[in-house]
Amino acid sequence: MSSKKIDVLMVGTGEYTTGYVGGTAADSDKGAGVVALTMFDMRRRGKVDRVAMCGVNGKKFPGIRTHMKRCIEEVYNDMDLTCETFPKDDEVNPKSYIDASASCKPGDVAVIFTPDDTHFDIALECINKGMHVMVTKPIVQKLEHHQKLAEAAKEKNVLVGVEVHKRLDPFYADARDRARSELGNFQYMYAYMSQPKHQLDTFKAWAGKSSDISYYLNSHHIDLSEWTLAGIARPVRVTGTSSTGVAKARGMDTEDSITLTVQWQNMNDKSLGCAVYTSSWVAAKSDVHSQQRFFYMGTNGEINVDQAHRGCTVAQDGKSFASVNPLFMKYTPTNGYFSGQSAYGVKSFENFVDACAACNEGKKTPSDFDDGSIATVHTTFQGTAILEAGRMSLDADGQPMDLIYENDTDLHPIGVKPHVF
Repeated sequence: MSSKKIDVLMVGTGEYTTGYVGGTAADSDKGAGVVALTMFDMRRRGKVDRVAMCGVNGKKFPGIRTHMKRCIEEVYNDMDLTCETFPKDDEVNPKSYIDASASCKPGDVAVIFTPDDTHFDIALECINKGMHVMVTKPIVQKLEHHQKLAEAAKEKNVLVGVEVHKRLDPFYADARDRARSELGNFQYMYAYMSQPKHQLDTFKAWAGKSSDISYYLNSHHIDLSEWTLAGIARPVRVTGTSSTGVAKARGMDTEDSITLTVQWQNMNDKSLGCAVYTSSWVAAKSDVHSQQRFFYMGTNGEINVDQAHRGCTVAQDGKSFASVNPLFMKYTPTNGYFSGQSAYGVKSFENFVDACAACNEGKKTPSDFDDGSIATVHTTFQGTAILEAGRMSLDADGQPMDLIYENDTDLHPIGVKPHVF
């Protein structure tokens, strides 16, 4: 463990950061939040020092503090919730991240969980301040912005990563290693991920206005493909299709479900594989908050993973029957203390903070983590290209989009263009 503590700025005050949505705890599997809880626990364990939080509407902070006191301080022992907040409690300021990042120093960490269309500006501001930056998926919506963040990260010599915690799920990680080492060339993949209809209310501020369900959920399994197929195959064509009706009936001009069909090209012999990624936010409420599963087939074998059902179900008076996944987040305390440090929802952040500490102390360099141990800005271009191409295809009534590379062996797409038949 590093001997020097890290200061952390959390940008975004919503469900994943605090668990606070619409004036109360989120109606999901993250009612106590993830980011803030993790940072307070890391401070308890001596890895984090100053914690700050930045939002747009400071008038929410009194409610957030009350919520965190009830869901964190009163549940777990020795949790210090001291947290500087931006803007002030009586202010509304969409640019408060500028003041918040100005209060930080080079080597501090920024964790960004905000609407997708804000990621680029906030991340660039923090990078230019010399901060290490972790951004929730998708890191940005456009390949052009991804390239600019990568250039800025290299110039400032800081670690910039994408928060894609499924890389730390032991089921997904094992599937990835099996696919790479035993299953041969890529042939076919089908991935599905959904959340219940009430998430349309949770995300009503941006759903259909600045982003869509594909950027929000398909990004998970697209990243799994990029991570799994790194150096083995590259995406070359994307076609988007959608389902509509439920969201529009609620006055929201957005797709209910989005399917991206992606043609992958194996690098060793130019053979083709096909992946189908589907995401939805109009599912019925069920035993899990999010249905998550995939099927992967290579030339030598196949893998099925149902991430939503781990063989553990809970029935409790006054609550709905649930299939739970403590591998993601373990909120139940042990002897009064938070004990979810081994959960991959926590490890995703702790691994990043540890990596930043190692960089600050000169034990590592940011480029050391381009080996797949962290989803860095330099190793995730394909995911951004696929998501952008998918949105372009949807906006063009399903016209396929080709990904552009500099040559036949390059793995980093440099552009997207409509396919010409």
